[in-house]
Amino acid sequence: MSTRTSQHILSTSANLLGFCLVVITSLHITNKAQSSYIDEWASVVAILLIVSCFFSFYSIRSVSIVKQYRFEKIADSFFILSLTGILLIILFLAFNFLH
Repeated sequence: MSTRTSQHILSTSANLLGFCLVVITSLHITNKAQSSYIDEWASVVAILLIVSCFFSFYSIRSVSIVKQYRFEKIADSFFILSLTGILLIILFLAFNFLH
């Protein structure tokens, strides 16, 4: 039996990982990666999201109730960190476009 939020964390983390990859790719296509740290931040956020995906998957697949909740809490922590990183990226992008 899977835990209540691991399935949501897994699907949302995978979708946000796609967002990070689009940001990284678009910066490299437009040759803006050299003049910005956004691609490095997006890479760090992508790594956090991948770790979140792994732990939420392990939570879903785990048989032990204790492991399910432990893996879900770890996945949730990495997910919150990655959301904070995405917020910082968006704020940095908005600040760069305003000035």
